[in-house]
Amino acid sequence: MAVREAGQGGTDPGGYAGAHAGAYAEYSGRYAGGHTGGRPGGSGGDHGGGCACGDCPHGAREGHRRAVAAFLRRRDEFAAGQGLPAAVAHSASASRQWVSEELAQSADLVAERGRAEGQAWLTGLWRRTAAVVWAAVVVLLLGQALTAVGAGWTAARTAGLAAALVMALSLTAASWFHRARGGVLAPVIGEDNRLSTSRTVAAAWVLFVAYSVLVLAGRLAAASRQRDRDALISGLDLARGAGIVTVLAVLCGIAVLVRRVVGLRVLGQRLQKVRADRPRAADLLTDDAGRGTFADIQYVVISGVALVFAAVRLARRPEQLPDLPWGLAVVVLVSAATYLAGKYAEGGRPVILSVVRAREAGDLDGPIRTGDDIEIRGAGFVPPGAQGADRLARMVVRVGAVHVHVPLVPVPGGFRNPTDALLTVPVPADVEPGRVEVQVVTAAGVETNRYAVDVTE
Repeated sequence: MAVREAGQGGTDPGGYAGAHAGAYAEYSGRYAGGHTGGRPGGSGGDHGGGCACGDCPHGAREGHRRAVAAFLRRRDEFAAGQGLPAAVAHSASASRQWVSEELAQSADLVAERGRAEGQAWLTGLWRRTAAVVWAAVVVLLLGQALTAVGAGWTAARTAGLAAALVMALSLTAASWFHRARGGVLAPVIGEDNRLSTSRTVAAAWVLFVAYSVLVLAGRLAAASRQRDRDALISGLDLARGAGIVTVLAVLCGIAVLVRRVVGLRVLGQRLQKVRADRPRAADLLTDDAGRGTFADIQYVVISGVALVFAAVRLARRPEQLPDLPWGLAVVVLVSAATYLAGKYAEGGRPVILSVVRAREAGDLDGPIRTGDDIEIRGAGFVPPGAQGADRLARMVVRVGAVHVHVPLVPVPGGFRNPTDALLTVPVPADVEPGRVEVQVVTAAGVETNRYAVDVTE
């Protein structure tokens, strides 16, 4: 998990620092006293950040917690003007550069610990996903047992339970083979290490249709009369399942198309993507920055409602594929089209709108000279999901032929520089006077347009 600086450009009361204080207090309480391990040659003491106990996540989590706490403490000290060595305290530019380097190194350690924690969490996820799958089988069994009271146990209930067992065994086996990538969730985790909304929705419909066919297969295997077998086979006719087949085809196609669209937009520098430390359930409803998006939310909600309706239809008429009404099918298709349009509309290339000389209170107006600070104003400098200090420290500004790393300027609860719409960097002494071009390279590696400015001696 990268260190996010919500509310860049000012204080953040009740924001990042407050939220993480509660989260890390929970971690501290949960792992109070440490996690004793039986490492060879050790005394079974507390785990540090370098835990070597196989898949044990506690050491990585504790190491990440400590790194984040140290970073936040150090950032707030620098924001208050504390901790500066006497050698640089006399110079504002030197102290700013020293603080930025110190924070960048601390942020790199936080990012490293976050990646270690994310990998440990992902490795242990397959057991939890397998447990959820078998818990669903138990819930199905209990539901069938309760509804069978008075009505009696039927062949359809047996077929449904047998189909659930087959699905659970298959998913458990797949989860074990992909245990290093999140178990059952491996196919729906995108290249940016986030849960893909399109893949998750399509996978849910694929699993449901597979379960429906297995139910019909179980009933067909148990049917003894030719008339019953003919009726079950006719339940697979396209005329009865046209709605659900159409929805399945469109949703699977959208899952493939969205991957292609995102990949092409990233390669064309029209979309900025940064990798997450680990997938989260909230990824299904939010963008890379963690903000809820209408296109994703409506897609998940409408698809989920239609899936529940189809499940009820299967429970009421288990002798055929769920006949999804065309009205509901069209609603799902409209929702899918809205989601796809949202994918085409999101993102955009960062752009420089203007470059001006930064002016402190009391300074005289004048042209841009070497050694002066310049303000680069524009949009899209900080990609969604790149609010972490380690990624902010990767931002670079080309001033002529010189690459200038954007300094991190801390304030209580966040950073004043850089922000999504404003960067402040010094003009290095190596820049030759004359007309030079300024260009920003974001943390995602995307380059902005070139903006020409005049530098005087």
